Amino acid sequence: MPGTTGTDLAGALPAASGDLGAAAVFRPVRGGNAFEETVERLLQAIKLGVVARGDRLPPERELAPLLGVSRVTLREAIRALAQEGYVESRRGRAGGTFVTYRRPRPGRADLRRAVAEMGDDLADTLTFRLAVETGAARILAGADLSDGRGALLRARLDELTAAGPDDYRRLDTLFHLTIAELTGSRLLAAACADARMRVTDLLNAIPILRPNIEHAAVQHAAIVEAILAGDPEAAGRAVAEHLEGTAALLRGFLG
Repeated sequence: MPGTTGTDLAGALPAASGDLGAAAVFRPVRGGNAFEETVERLLQAIKLGVVARGDRLPPERELAPLLGVSRVTLREAIRALAQEGYVESRRGRAGGTFVTYRRPRPGRADLRRAVAEMGDDLADTLTFRLAVETGAARILAGADLSDGRGALLRARLDELTAAGPDDYRRLDTLFHLTIAELTGSRLLAAACADARMRVTDLLNAIPILRPNIEHAAVQHAAIVEAILAGDPEAAGRAVAEHLEGTAALLRGFLG
């Protein structure tokens, strides 16, 4: 439920998904590279903020089946992430694996480095994100949300609107992933999570500017209002306008 923290994910996955978006990243890996893809899934959950700093990953007995891997493979992946400083394991009754990753402070050099690493894929990545996120909003706007999904979406919006700078990027990510998750399509939710992951280093490298947050709040509200009004065209336009604003901010800091 929207008010739940990552700490509560252990008891909420996969159906209730304490942080909607968790099911989009805690999904079965493909065969052949189980260890590498398990590391990728865990890093995705950590970097996207599905499990926040200081919160606990779901226990191995629940997380391994969600990822479709053995507990041995999961332990190896967690051990690798612990060695790199992303998580730490704690013993005792309140023990488990806790996220220790801290988002880097934004800087222009980091942005340029992230763009350089993407190479020619930047434009393609932004197009991919535009396609899947506008599609998710359109689909959700065409659904009957009287089952409580509309209330969940509005709650997620309220959380984001009230967020401070330290938590803004994480809750912004969860807001966008929630739209995809509420469509009920696991494939679409996974695609939106992948799209967000492709740009997360870029977004983390942009300073959080108060005017931009205020403008984004208006756009986020427009997205939710269009979805709740059952207007797919307006929902798609609102998402497209919002994502173009993000692209413009990227271009501005790169210029």
